[in-house]
Amino acid sequence: MMTLSATTKAFVVAAGVLALAGCTDLKPMQTQLDDLKAQVAKLQSDTTKAQSDASAAMSTAKTAESAATAAQSTGDQALSISQKDSTAIDQLNEKLDRMFKKSISK
Repeated sequence: MMTLSATTKAFVVAAGVLALAGCTDLKPMQTQLDDLKAQVAKLQSDTTKAQSDASAAMSTAKTAESAATAAQSTGDQALSISQKDSTAIDQLNEKLDRMFKKSISK
C-alpha cells in the first residue's frame, strides 16, 4: 500500500508540474491573442474611417456634379443668347446695307 500511495503522490506531483508548465505555455498565446484583438480593433477603426472618407468623397463628387450641371446650363443659355444676338446683328447689317444702297441710288 505504501508503494501505491507513493506512486499516487508522484503522479499527483507530476500532474501538478505538467499543469504549471502548461499554464506558462498559455501566456505567450494569451499575448498573441491580445495582439490580434488589438489589430482587429484597429482594422475596424480604419474601416470605419475609410467608409466615412468614402461617404465624404461621394458627397463632394455629387456637389461637383451639381455645380458642373449648373455651369453647363449657364453655358447653354449664354450660347443661345449669343446665337440670337448674332442673328439680330446680321439682320441689322442687312437693313443698314439696304439703307445705304437706297441712299446711294437716290
